[in-house]
Amino acid sequence: MTTAANATPAVAGYAAALRYELSVRNQAYAKTHGLKHQASYGSQPVVCYEPDSGRHGNFLPATYRAILANPLWARRLRKAHTSTRTALPRNDCGFWSELDSSNSSDALLMNVFCFPGVFDDGRAFSLLGLESGAAPEFGFKARVPLLGGKFDRTEVDMRLGSLLVEAKLTESDFQKREKTMVESYRDFAEVFDRKVLPVGRGPWSRQSGSETGATRYASYQLIRNVLAAQANDCSFCVLCDARRPDLLQAWYAIMRCVRPVDLRLRCKVLTWQELAAVLPRRLRHFLEEKYGIGVI
Repeated sequence: MTTAANATPAVAGYAAALRYELSVRNQAYAKTHGLKHQASYGSQPVVCYEPDSGRHGNFLPATYRAILANPLWARRLRKAHTSTRTALPRNDCGFWSELDSSNSSDALLMNVFCFPGVFDDGRAFSLLGLESGAAPEFGFKARVPLLGGKFDRTEVDMRLGSLLVEAKLTESDFQKREKTMVESYRDFAEVFDRKVLPVGRGPWSRQSGSETGATRYASYQLIRNVLAAQANDCSFCVLCDARRPDLLQAWYAIMRCVRPVDLRLRCKVLTWQELAAVLPRRLRHFLEEKYGIGVI
């Protein structure tokens, strides 16, 4: 039986293996296509692409043009990279964005949902359980109610009609937060069975929220986004890579703690690989070459 103590190296291995694969793939991809880029410092470099004469190596040309033409989408390109000073060399722009990184799940999300024609045949909407006609909104401020009448304005990665989406790629986990902070959400006790919520070293832990001495809930981002779905009368979907069974396991551990049956039924998970099956051919080829995301 896997325990919290011996699961940590395996879980870390899934994320590290994917980071390594993306590093190798993107070094080859940038060289093959002559794309302006630099590598981060360290033994496992992350490829970061630079805007160059109207194109950007982290996006297909048509997708990048569509992003630049939409002011709300283009604003995401100005989201600063948190490791600029410590991990990245200077570039000609004097600024690195999080979406310049080949490891960015936000960039992957926009690569898919900003691609022109991605919704034309209706299959993507159908797979996501949506009616046609919705436009993606990135960095959606869900205004999740807190105790005392205030709101949490933390962003959800994407809203697409009545669906909220959390996108993951190489991130280690869904973050942990102090129990007192998580329990300050107004609807927390109504929505979650706190006695079985995972706590401790990670979302894979068999510990529960009632365990003596536990001070943090695992998978805080998932808890918050389920509460956001409840507050906004939406569904919620986790989009992650099939090569990350640790993240899938973490999500299932949270889903089983959702009390309202109707809300639990509005919670879902989809892998990038499953989504790739209904995407346009040019986009599928790009995802396979650059990210190793192929149809399964």
